[in-house]
Amino acid sequence: MDMHNARDTGAARLEDPWYDALASGWGEADDTDGDPGRARPPAAQAVYTEVHGSAAFQEVRRRYRRFVFPVTAVFLIWYLAYVVAATAAPQLMARPVVGTLNVAMVAGLAQFATTFLLTWAYARHARLRRDRVALELRWVTQEMMRGHGR
Repeated sequence: MDMHNARDTGAARLEDPWYDALASGWGEADDTDGDPGRARPPAAQAVYTEVHGSAAFQEVRRRYRRFVFPVTAVFLIWYLAYVVAATAAPQLMARPVVGTLNVAMVAGLAQFATTFLLTWAYARHARLRRDRVALELRWVTQEMMRGHGR
């Protein structure tokens, strides 16, 4: 059985910034020719440490945290309010809204709707506020890993 992988077949696409070939070590040239004049790319740890300290990376993290932490807190409060209301005020939760549909069922369905709404809002926020900067950081990181640095 002949086993092949992307490294053996040359299938690594270096121009694709989302492909994690160089970050994982795949797609890099082997140093089997022993050419001492060839510049070696910097160590991955040094590259990622430099990128982690960059203003662009800190901005991506700040934007992420400014969205995720408040939204998570609001959702947890909303969820816990539902649980507390179901436990502490069963007569309120049993109150009919329309036909056999009661307050508890409406609030439970609203939990699902809220989850889908938050998923959409997160994806939109990521696309509009973080993805472009993150992609640029990825390009910088890939260039640094190739030894072209800043």
